[in-house]
Amino acid sequence: MSSASDPLGWNGQRSQTPQPNLQPNLRPDLQSTGQSSLQPPLPKGQSSPFGGVPEGREGLILQRGGEELVLLKSRDRFTVRLAPEARVDAFLDSGSRFSAAESPAESFWRMLPVLDRQPLPSGLQGVRVAEADLEAAMAQARQSGATQYVSHVYELHNDPRAQIYLTDELTVQLAQPLTSSLVTALMTPLGLVYERAIEGIENTHLFRVGKTAPENPVKLANRLMTRPEVLLAEPNVIIPSQSSYRPKDNLYSRQWYLHHGGGTELSANSHINAEGAWDVTRGDRSVVIAIADDAIDISHPDFQGLGKVVAPRDLREQDFSPLPTGTDDNHGTAVAGVAVAEENGQGIVGVAPGCAMMPIRTTGFLDDASVEGVFDWARTKGAAVVCCSWGAGAVRFPLSLRQRAAMTRAATQGRNGKGCVITFAAGNFNRPLNSTVQEQGWPKNVLTGVTTWLNGYAVHPDVITVGACTSQNKKAAYSNWGDELFICAPSNNAPPAIWLEQTGYIEVPPKYNTRLPGAPVITTDRTGTAGYSRDSYTDLFGGTSSACPVVAGVVGLMLSVNPNLTVAEVKRILQQTADKILDRDPDPQFNVNFGTYEANGHSRWFGYGKVNAAKAVQAAAATVPGATKPQQQVTVKSAAAVKIGDRAMTQTALQVQQTGLLKSLTIQVDLEHGYLGDLELRLVSPSQESILLQSRILGRRTQLQTTYNPTNTPLLKRLLQKPAQGQWLLQMTDHATTHTGTLKLWQLTLGV
Repeated sequence: MSSASDPLGWNGQRSQTPQPNLQPNLRPDLQSTGQSSLQPPLPKGQSSPFGGVPEGREGLILQRGGEELVLLKSRDRFTVRLAPEARVDAFLDSGSRFSAAESPAESFWRMLPVLDRQPLPSGLQGVRVAEADLEAAMAQARQSGATQYVSHVYELHNDPRAQIYLTDELTVQLAQPLTSSLVTALMTPLGLVYERAIEGIENTHLFRVGKTAPENPVKLANRLMTRPEVLLAEPNVIIPSQSSYRPKDNLYSRQWYLHHGGGTELSANSHINAEGAWDVTRGDRSVVIAIADDAIDISHPDFQGLGKVVAPRDLREQDFSPLPTGTDDNHGTAVAGVAVAEENGQGIVGVAPGCAMMPIRTTGFLDDASVEGVFDWARTKGAAVVCCSWGAGAVRFPLSLRQRAAMTRAATQGRNGKGCVITFAAGNFNRPLNSTVQEQGWPKNVLTGVTTWLNGYAVHPDVITVGACTSQNKKAAYSNWGDELFICAPSNNAPPAIWLEQTGYIEVPPKYNTRLPGAPVITTDRTGTAGYSRDSYTDLFGGTSSACPVVAGVVGLMLSVNPNLTVAEVKRILQQTADKILDRDPDPQFNVNFGTYEANGHSRWFGYGKVNAAKAVQAAAATVPGATKPQQQVTVKSAAAVKIGDRAMTQTALQVQQTGLLKSLTIQVDLEHGYLGDLELRLVSPSQESILLQSRILGRRTQLQTTYNPTNTPLLKRLLQKPAQGQWLLQMTDHATTHTGTLKLWQLTLGV
């Protein structure tokens, strides 16, 4: 329950993610007619052929990343994929009224009442028509014979940022190895065509929705989820990406964030001490930093030099020239300059000027294939660091299995098994990375009431999530925050802002009425008059978009002096060498303060602190194991299976005899349950601290085999430096009737 003094509804603690209310406020157009495309969920005991998705709503629930997302059909948009040229020509030859002088594509598009079109990944075209023309235009497209695929476009309920485009791909994870008989029995009747296995995930395969499919991919996925042979079925959807900064303020024109000796709005030691790091190394060409972004102007003078650009890739145009083409393709050039701009006597210098750059132009969308394209290219072409200053164009959007797997492959298989270090910008809305906020005051009430924010990329356990601090060692007003934030880096200061389909670019409410002090970031801009400014450099950049490449550059310096560091060792060094900056001022929007550090050294505003390049590089060069490394490990595990009661709390205990303070811990759980969405798991330590391991987001899955640790479950960090000895409890709470289960095994591995 929130209040004026507790607007976040946390009461001093991070709240659990509430279960979605599947009877949402209706859109105004549906209220006026008394119709609703969403019906309340069936009682758990009532049968549904769609695994918890009620009859009639199987096409309006997207099961993704263990969550159920409520979809609404767009009222004026749909997608089309045209057939190959031969088929379109055949269509035209068979009595079309269009002129032979027109191309087949021109003839098709002239047939429809199109207001505008947008190219999408997977060969799709996004089409906008008048609301009154939508259904007729889609029917006309389907009947024309010129199309391979036609689909509605969807929006996420209570998420004004998100446009969801369905592709014709499905990821299916099976409970057993795939056989031809299983394909014939299970997939062929649904019109699914086998494509390939998904690398790195056992019994997981990609299927394509064929012309004979009776339903759209969302419905097919929900239908497959009812089958005992299927553990997971996810449609591949396209969602627009959004850069983590849109420039606004014009302040100073100097690189104070690298090193400064004081000045206007510059607090002592608010820089990263780059000069101290450069005394050791300025980077090595053998260390490649991938910049994945909208485009990179590789013709810029600050990106010239022998061996500077390595393995360029344009995923949008499917070629090897990631140059900007549109007027808004400015972001990537600015990001790249912060990280790796050359030291050449002109312009600016990046954090790691001696490192090489791998420019990757993204598609501008975040479907499975686009995300795989980024991380598979970086991994296979030798990137040591992958810098991502963007996120999904959605308020709440978990990652799909394929996207999580692509990132994990890069983080574990890159650099010959040492892993690519992935940095992600936290975002610029002053909102939690993964929690709820009581929203009010938004234009047109596009967001109101309890709203769940989730940045699926930033909370991935294999990434380093970067927030922003200012030139006065304070939290940047816009910087997102939470237990998942790993570190922060200097950037500008500005009000939190967001781009919404309904409103355009707006400041996030409540409105700031105070001045926000802080210096800007200067970086590379597109050459010529294009870009943020009218020359080749700009001081209009900032946000977590510029904080993220600062950390990526520091990691490049670390790997230049010690290329054998693993991802885990890089994280440990960054954690141990960060500056513990403090901000005791309450947040002007929410009147809360998370600018101090808990016993484990973590702050929700700053992560483990502000990155210190000199300390990090010196520690990397020393190659000395960290002082907090466990001296010994203790493993205890359950002796017998435990029945999980129906609508009850069941607990089981493990006894640890070893004394000492906890340096590390992992919890392995192997259980089965008729409906895992009923179940919540908690760990209770000997000091009686209760930690939520697993919330009720697993839906209709029936098997859970997983490991929890402080990286993928940040709340476990609260147990570090606490006594290991004593009784540890695993509490399993079943919140609904009908289904029961069995805990087959749970195991604790403690480092002391």
